[in-house]
Amino acid sequence: MAIKFQYNKTSLTEMGKQLKVRQRALPTLQNKESALRLEVRKAKAESEQLLADLEAALRSYDHMAALWNEFEPGLISIKDVDLYTKKVAGVKTPALGEIHYDIRPFNAFVKPAWYADGVAILKELSRLGIESEVYLEKARILDWQRKKTTQKVNLYEKVQIPGYQEAIRKIKRYMEDEENLSKASSKIVKNRHAEEEEASRV
Repeated sequence: MAIKFQYNKTSLTEMGKQLKVRQRALPTLQNKESALRLEVRKAKAESEQLLADLEAALRSYDHMAALWNEFEPGLISIKDVDLYTKKVAGVKTPALGEIHYDIRPFNAFVKPAWYADGVAILKELSRLGIESEVYLEKARILDWQRKKTTQKVNLYEKVQIPGYQEAIRKIKRYMEDEENLSKASSKIVKNRHAEEEEASRV
């Protein structure tokens, strides 16, 4: 990206302002980038941990596999999931609130005694699965923001800051050359006047 500028004091002042803005913003952006990188890792680890917990919970109920055949399908279903927004490193991310279940009424005297436990087990398993998905989405959003921040850091660090510094150098050099030429030409004019005055006296 070429930086447009003119060889004058106004442009020099503007280039200086733009350079300062970017130099001041760069450390903040770098901090944000590293914070986001850390949060992405944490969210992914949390999601993986929840999935591992889900696997472990499913394995721990293997001994009940025969009983699940007696469980009435559709007895419990998820009606709604409450999500709320939580800011992480300045980025809005989803967080799990309450899970609303629809539990069809059943006769506790007719159904096996473990039915109530079965409902509680299914609630816990579904919560682990849903929460894992929420953390995965959180990691995806944070990673996308981190990539955008990295792009901005690279743009400032590798393109714009060096570009503005180079533009300032060129303007200063041009203005110095102009000043030197002006001094040299006024010196030449002075010398010529002096010579003309000397010649007119003779």
